[in-house]
Amino acid sequence: MLAGAGFALLLAGCDGDSIPQARVLPGEDLPAPPPEETPPGNNQQQNECKDAPRDVGRITLHRLNRAEYDATVRDLLGDTTQPARDFPADDHGYGFDNNADVLSLSPLLMEKYSAAAEKLVETAWAKGVFGSCALSAENPEPCARDILSRFARRAWRRPVAKEEVDRLVGFLALAKARGDGPEMGVKLALRSVLVSPHFLFRVEKDPDPNSTTPHRLTDVELASRLSYFLWSSMPDETLLATAEAGKLHQPEELEAQVRRMLADPKANGLVENFAGQWLYTRALDSAEPDATLYGAFNEDLRSAMRQETQLVFHEFITGEHKLKDLVDAPFTYVNDALATHYGLPKPGSSTPVRVDLTGHPERAGIFGQGSLLTVTSNPDRTSPVQRGVWVLEQLLCSAPPPPPPNVEGLPPAVDPNQTMRERMAQHRSQPACQGCHRLMDPLGLALENYDAIGRWRMKEVSGAPVDPTGELPDGTVLRGADDMRRFVKQDPKLPACLTEHLLTYALGRGMRPEDACAVSEIAATAEASGGRLSDYILSIVLSDHFTQRRGEPEAQKP
Repeated sequence: MLAGAGFALLLAGCDGDSIPQARVLPGEDLPAPPPEETPPGNNQQQNECKDAPRDVGRITLHRLNRAEYDATVRDLLGDTTQPARDFPADDHGYGFDNNADVLSLSPLLMEKYSAAAEKLVETAWAKGVFGSCALSAENPEPCARDILSRFARRAWRRPVAKEEVDRLVGFLALAKARGDGPEMGVKLALRSVLVSPHFLFRVEKDPDPNSTTPHRLTDVELASRLSYFLWSSMPDETLLATAEAGKLHQPEELEAQVRRMLADPKANGLVENFAGQWLYTRALDSAEPDATLYGAFNEDLRSAMRQETQLVFHEFITGEHKLKDLVDAPFTYVNDALATHYGLPKPGSSTPVRVDLTGHPERAGIFGQGSLLTVTSNPDRTSPVQRGVWVLEQLLCSAPPPPPPNVEGLPPAVDPNQTMRERMAQHRSQPACQGCHRLMDPLGLALENYDAIGRWRMKEVSGAPVDPTGELPDGTVLRGADDMRRFVKQDPKLPACLTEHLLTYALGRGMRPEDACAVSEIAATAEASGGRLSDYILSIVLSDHFTQRRGEPEAQKP
């Protein structure tokens, strides 16, 4: 109860944005398809963007999501119990669960925060995490002030004012009035730090909340924005000290910090939380292939598939591969079980090993990975629609509109010799469906040689021969996965789409039409710098969209 009182006490000191409420948000080289709209990065758009007004957009006060909370208490207190697993699930917006507009704060979640704070403080106190000074019964304030000022600075990820420390030290008197000793007073203050909005939210202030004029983030605000982008966690001492010294906004220093942070093991947060949602590896947890049809699938394979995609993406973080090489990377990571599943030579290891895919082009890139192939399938069969939509949404940012109401799913096969392509023609024969399915189906059908758990096959479950052929609206024919890889990699929309997903995650907000020029320019800068994932990240971090923010007039707020 006293920790809750502390939250109310400290809430008055948070003068950032108001706490958000959840809201619903709406074989031969193939020529690239003619885009339906001007692809970002071409001369026409560059000319249109040259003199276009810039708007860095507004970002809602950002609550830590569950992954960020767990990573933060890990780095703050050394706690690896993942207390946020007991919190209510976070909502998603624009494909990610770090979208500030949907990260609300419910009474239940506040209760969970209070309970977690009490347990975290008790555990850390027993381990001596907070320091070694002695809390004397006669004069506990000097030691308490030292403990609380140092802890609040790290937990709130910024320097703390004397007045803020004074409020925290006030818990000593509160505890004494209730007959408790100074140790309890300090613990209550520590718990209040952990339920303060300065801890639970990434506070970024606007000099004028009603102004649309952009302004630069302070260095300490930029430090948090950067660390939660790359690590899903709080700034470390090096980053925070650099920000407090007023150096972080300098481009050369910002680049040096990015490179240092990407080389740190904590960059695995980018693998688990960005790639985990963009590449759908998180969804693998809930995949349940039909045990009768796909009995080969088991928990060991599930784990190996997840690790494969994570390790491949992790190599792109610090490696020299171009980001678009994810589409056809000539290497992967497999253990003996996954290699057997794929028909590859066993590497002789129960843990994943990097293997060269020379001679096995069917396993190149993300389209050959069992994680993606499994989560974009139905339990009893492949789903060309789901696979096609994934390509359109995650790689080309050309998502089709939602299906019309009362559309029936694909009926069971009647003719065992009928191919999936022939069955799906039924959808394209319906006027309400054919527009979208003419875009989705060919992309998904090109992957039909992979079954519902990612094995290579020549026949469908029904016994019909696989027909991995799809014809796009412009007449381009994709004859299998190799054609698909070339087609996607050559598509001019790919660099801007990769940028859009990364920028959405980095900012914690969805992209608007007004962001198109910034997305195009960030992509062009990244490609000109080498096209590696680190180039895309640096291009984002050095952009005005990342280093600036603005307010929003009351009349424009939702």
